[in-house]
Amino acid sequence: MKLYFYPGACSLAPHIVLREAGLSFDLEQVDLGTKLTAGGEDFSKINPKGYVPALRLDDGEVLTEVAVILQYLADHKPESGLEPGAGTMERYRVMEWLNFIATEVHKQFGPLFNPKITAEWKENQLSRLAQRFDYLAQHLGGKQYLMGDNFTVADAYLFTVINWAGFLHVDISKWPQLTDYLARIAARPAVKAAMEAEGLSK
Repeated sequence: MKLYFYPGACSLAPHIVLREAGLSFDLEQVDLGTKLTAGGEDFSKINPKGYVPALRLDDGEVLTEVAVILQYLADHKPESGLEPGAGTMERYRVMEWLNFIATEVHKQFGPLFNPKITAEWKENQLSRLAQRFDYLAQHLGGKQYLMGDNFTVADAYLFTVINWAGFLHVDISKWPQLTDYLARIAARPAVKAAMEAEGLSK
């Protein structure tokens, strides 16, 4: 498998999961400006949507979209415990978290990367994020991870997007449950390795 990524982007989530699952993979960085990969490929031909992540499978097929790639990887190595078994209520809960992170957290952060964002628009996004942070902090109170004591693919995704707060200078100190959660996940060996490989280690 080959993961096409950009350092610190949402592609970090499947990168973490690949390492957590102990799967064999190659990494190839994408220049999101030129749409060229480090190896000189035209990324728009790999993923016509134009964004990372993209996962090229061993048979040549390409999967896109973070939540789908995460579930594929977990199913590819079920003994990793990164996602509950298909058909169980716990599996649907993880899927519920993946959907929430994608639509209510990831997408709220998105506009903050836009250099043309207006002050009013930025304030609106920060207000929406604060509501999501309130909910997450309440849920994480007394829990190690989103599903309790077990790290799942949803944690890899949530860690990735909440970690953008530092890059975007969004103060999350009001939510110690979130700062503790980030620190706890950042300390995992697979996460450390993924961060180091992407040049994100401090």
